[in-house]
Amino acid sequence: MSKKLLAGPYLLWMIGFTIIPLALIVYYGFTDRSGAFTLENILAIATAEHAKALWLSLALSLTATVVCLLLAFPLAMVLRSRGRGAGGVIVFIFILPMWMNFLLRTLAWQTLLEKNGVINGILSALHLPSQNLINTPGAIVLGMVYNFLPFMVLPIYNVLSKIDDNTINAARDLGANSLQTFLYVLLPLSVPGIISGITMVFVPALTTFVISSLLGGSKILLIGNVIEQEFTRGSNWNLGSGLSLVMMVFILLSMAMLAKYDKNGEGSTF
Repeated sequence: MSKKLLAGPYLLWMIGFTIIPLALIVYYGFTDRSGAFTLENILAIATAEHAKALWLSLALSLTATVVCLLLAFPLAMVLRSRGRGAGGVIVFIFILPMWMNFLLRTLAWQTLLEKNGVINGILSALHLPSQNLINTPGAIVLGMVYNFLPFMVLPIYNVLSKIDDNTINAARDLGANSLQTFLYVLLPLSVPGIISGITMVFVPALTTFVISSLLGGSKILLIGNVIEQEFTRGSNWNLGSGLSLVMMVFILLSMAMLAKYDKNGEGSTF
């Protein structure tokens, strides 16, 4: 009983900051301004404006997730080859920028990419034509990759570091070459980390509005921006909550996929 009482503060925290806010979102999502039950807030996702923002969000978040995976897996392989000691130091250096505020990191990229920013300044000094980098889908993807890449590297490295070297040596003793060892040993064993990394990158990338606001400007609106504007500018909590509930479907699907392929939580901790 005394051990159960120790969970009291956590339960209070969960009730006050998770369950109650979620209950309010559900209430506002299924009611109109008068408090009457309605499904219009949910079905509003099918309107042209909201559907366009949703599909653009899906496209950019999937692109960012694929780029993160292509960058993270080779890096995780290199870190694994360094061993736990050296690999841990490199990982620490890699995640060190994450200690900086998320907003400041994104603002730094805004300074780099803007019309008179650092990158165009370097191009101008080299007598090269300036590039339109800011307020583009590419800038948003770049911001997503920069901010969320560590969330892909860590779970994959965590899983790869747990693979016994004897398993790889056994595959080589049985005649497998480097490609076969990767395809039939390393890759299958790293699936929990890959799925965990995909979930940890795709979900925040899909729902972000800060990155798209700073690097995309007012020209590119993702579904996260639409929801944020409904709450802050339009004061339409009902519509914002309804759209948020639609986004929760993607989150639940990601969690279900993670639960299926990472049952032991191998890729979720470091």
